[in-house]
Amino acid sequence: MSARHFDRHRARAVRRAADRSQSVVAAEVGVGNSAVANWEAGHTSPDPEKLPAYAAALKSGLDDLFPREGLPDLADLRCDAGIYRYETAEVIGTKSAGPVTGAERGDRRLKDRYIPLLAEKYGVSEVELRQAEDRSMAAAKARKSDAAGGPGSPEPASERRSRPPGTLAEKITEILQRSYPGPDGPPSDAEIAAEVNMRAGAQLITDGDFENLRTGATDKALPAVLDALADIVGVSRMYFEPDEAVAAQVYEGLKLLAAAKQGAVGRVRARGLGAQGLPPEAMALINELVAEMAEKQQGDAGG
Repeated sequence: MSARHFDRHRARAVRRAADRSQSVVAAEVGVGNSAVANWEAGHTSPDPEKLPAYAAALKSGLDDLFPREGLPDLADLRCDAGIYRYETAEVIGTKSAGPVTGAERGDRRLKDRYIPLLAEKYGVSEVELRQAEDRSMAAAKARKSDAAGGPGSPEPASERRSRPPGTLAEKITEILQRSYPGPDGPPSDAEIAAEVNMRAGAQLITDGDFENLRTGATDKALPAVLDALADIVGVSRMYFEPDEAVAAQVYEGLKLLAAAKQGAVGRVRARGLGAQGLPPEAMALINELVAEMAEKQQGDAGG
């Protein structure tokens, strides 16, 4: 669960700026008079289900006042709607909240008939609800891997969430979710594959092939496929390169700059790089820096 961040100092400052008393805010949030005082003092923290009403009482946006890093899972969507888990039983027409509890824990997926009911109640699209469900399932799988422990076991889920995407699958998933934030979500695997093939001018990939890349079933893709995908989502081709390859290119650039600083300007500017070297744009930038260094060196010598 990517919980929202509650900063009691900011909440107090915003309340005072809005000229609202603690008792008035408490009444609008639906808690006792002392609750807001205890939140601001750091004695307790509000339930995540209370944060939407809390932000509204302080006349602030939920994302502005209580930001969240990362993308929401099922529990996050429920809390953002201000709904407690037990209340979902009435939403989906069951005797208990068991189906929602199981899905939030990643034990089992929601039945199809529950999806439109929950999506409407949470104020999201069915696509967004399914995507949040996928994150809940993935988090549960990660927790089980973490619990297994031992040498070679995957890193804890908390650490994975705090670092940038590393694998090709993670990078594809992240950039698609960021590039298509609307209610319809990212295009389907078939749509992405068709667009890649159109931009590449050849039949390079099927929807099944792209699904394998997106889910991590395979981590190898033709360079032309990644070129087209980078063009579709508007990122540098280097985004899809393995981290070590990007690091090698950065290191190569640093070596070039170091050589320039030591006075080996001619050798740097004339040096050619192979396929593993810097891309033309980066090389052009470095050459501009080298030229500036050369001018400065000449000016210092003339002075």
